[in-house]
Amino acid sequence: MSSNGRVIVIDNDKHVCKAAGQALKLAGYSVDCCSSAGQSLSKISRQWPGVLVTDVKMPGMDGFALLHHVVRNDPDLPVILVTGHGDVSMAVEAMRQGAYDFIEKPLSSTHLIDVVGRAMEKRRLILDNRTLRAEVRRKNGLESVIVGRSKKTAKLREMIINVADTDTDVLIVGETGTGKELVARCLHEQSRRQDSRFVAVNCGAIPEAIIENELFGHEPGAYTGADRLHIGKFELADGGTLFLDEIESMPLVLQVRLLRVLQERAIDRLGGKDTIPLDLRIIAASKQDLLLLSEQGTFRSDLYYRLNVVTIQNPPLRQRTEDIPILYTHFLHKAAKRLERRSPELSPTLLHQLMQHSWPGNVRELQNAAERAVLGLDHSCEVMAESIKFEEKQSLNRQLAAFEKCILEQELARNKAGITKTCKSLGLPRKTLYYKMKKHGLQREDFL
Repeated sequence: MSSNGRVIVIDNDKHVCKAAGQALKLAGYSVDCCSSAGQSLSKISRQWPGVLVTDVKMPGMDGFALLHHVVRNDPDLPVILVTGHGDVSMAVEAMRQGAYDFIEKPLSSTHLIDVVGRAMEKRRLILDNRTLRAEVRRKNGLESVIVGRSKKTAKLREMIINVADTDTDVLIVGETGTGKELVARCLHEQSRRQDSRFVAVNCGAIPEAIIENELFGHEPGAYTGADRLHIGKFELADGGTLFLDEIESMPLVLQVRLLRVLQERAIDRLGGKDTIPLDLRIIAASKQDLLLLSEQGTFRSDLYYRLNVVTIQNPPLRQRTEDIPILYTHFLHKAAKRLERRSPELSPTLLHQLMQHSWPGNVRELQNAAERAVLGLDHSCEVMAESIKFEEKQSLNRQLAAFEKCILEQELARNKAGITKTCKSLGLPRKTLYYKMKKHGLQREDFL
């Protein structure tokens, strides 16, 4: 496909059609010649990146009828009308009905190329604006929160969507820094409980002596110093979602009470006589293997199997390295906005370092690195030192392939899937770019 864009020329006079087509091809356009308006209809759509040049006087559907059809389906698709019988009133009527321009026969190649060039620029601008608006709409959804294009990230988003709007309790398993609370919040915000509370409790951060009181609350006089009613986290989450992070840290004696809550959806406050019914969803998270802990006797097996109805695995960053460029850029922009600083450019050298780092702290570590970059603190040496160790575990071919794929993803995303712009920025022929995209399993639609 030629780099300047696509043009459909429609004229029942094959000599005129051929001459116009040759002039436009010499100017760098990809041209389809049609002898009737009907032949062009199957070639155009709202996403079609081109311009129509059509004769007015044709048997069957004439140029004005085609213009009406196009305007009805996509008023922003430029239509240039051509006639050998033009006059001022026809030109005015054509423009009023939505034509981009109106030119007369015999065609001047220079004038035709000039008009098509301006129309093509308008079409590109329209499609770019549509892409931007679509990105804004997507950013209001799950893709703006669970960021990434890897298969593992796409599977995570799909899992969230599939189980979010149910009342099934969920167990989220993942290493430190993989964003388990973020996934829990997404489950809440995508559910019918989104207008009620999301209550987060870190079981590992609350001293064992008070965790029962924090979760279940107490009645006045329940123990020395309990002089007023205290509502626990379970009740605070009534109608909404309770997130229990680091559930592996919960004392065994309290695990028995949690199991009862899961089974009966009711609690007893400390010192209370009445059972309080609850309508809540419980999402638990662990950075350890609960099945292994249950076999070792440090976590109740009956609680594990009760929680293990739906398990969501949060993949570590090292298993989805293709997400690193987009995640790092995302965090750069967020930090720059919050800190009111400029967002630094992501150079190929830094990208390579980021890709080779093992990221033991996962997404949280990557976010900290982006914030340091915005603050002007050099993180690259630290990343490089770690990457040297990590590189030993990967073959050269694998490193080069991963780096090439990330460069392609970065440029396709930056150019909003524009093939022409990406070819130019990377200095690649179009055929080579398509070959490399196919090699790495990259689809243009993923970057729109």
